[in-house]
Amino acid sequence: MRPAVLVAFKCGSRCSGYTRSFCGYVSVSFEIVPKSDSPDFMTIQLIVTHAGGAHKDEFLACSLLAHLHGVPIQRRDPTDEDLANPLVCVVDVGGVHDPERKNFDHHQFPRDAPPLCALSLVLQDMGLYEDALSFCAWLRPAEWLDTLGPNETARLMEIPRAALGSLNSPLDMTLLNRFASHTELSSESPVYQVMCMVGEDIVNYLRTLRERLDYLKEYGQYWTIETEGEPIQALFLEQSDAISEDPSFGIHAFIESEGKGNEIHAMVYPDRRGDGYGLSRYNDSQRLDFSQIESHEDVRFAHKRGFVAKVSTKDPTQLKQLLELAVVRVVG
Repeated sequence: MRPAVLVAFKCGSRCSGYTRSFCGYVSVSFEIVPKSDSPDFMTIQLIVTHAGGAHKDEFLACSLLAHLHGVPIQRRDPTDEDLANPLVCVVDVGGVHDPERKNFDHHQFPRDAPPLCALSLVLQDMGLYEDALSFCAWLRPAEWLDTLGPNETARLMEIPRAALGSLNSPLDMTLLNRFASHTELSSESPVYQVMCMVGEDIVNYLRTLRERLDYLKEYGQYWTIETEGEPIQALFLEQSDAISEDPSFGIHAFIESEGKGNEIHAMVYPDRRGDGYGLSRYNDSQRLDFSQIESHEDVRFAHKRGFVAKVSTKDPTQLKQLLELAVVRVVG
């Protein structure tokens, strides 16, 4: 017998307290209450998207809108009244792109138009598209796949066409299949609740990332570690209560936004699991192998593959010494 698990979701809503069984677990019924103090608040009444097979772009677009507005999703053709009503979001169907009326279809765009999908249009309306394009590596391939097809997407990604199928996850397939099987989803649906979480995570990531990038700009330190050959460059982030929940969040995005992606070899940041620091290779730089320091007294853990280590010392001088010891020596 499976234990009952009670899960509470946030997604801009409050729980009504009503529970019911779902697949042997306990699910929570939600009374979705949009946040009236949010800049995104609008008295949206309904989300409409197409019926039939589901795709990642409208699933994610509807997830964002469900998180923001907490209203039902209907999978059907929109009426003329739906398209004219700014209180109804029409997503990936209808042949109209009109943000003021909350129409977010891209299928009417000319063949040579930029590869924007329904998700792109919703992100633009939220003012998050540019940051998403810069910091969500998955967005551009999602746009390509939906607008250009698999062959062109594989070419642009510089991977074999067959590799696209290998990248499919059971999570993708299950969520899209369950989404496609409904004609209407509301807050009582577990699929809808998961969509709210997905939308919330995307929004929170993009909005908090901008704050973290500003923090890293002010407090991040660049270290140069001298070696027998070319120096090693590392980004160091000192421990602080301001970043204690997720110390490494945003570091990759920050390095790329600073144009230093080809210069940095390592990252040194507070360990969220313990009192000390994490050392990791940036972009899997082969100039460092942290398994070389696994026997050092200050090292709590070093991965056998050499890409990360957790250390107890907090002393910057000792941290630099550990980085130097992890440098791969070139045998001439």
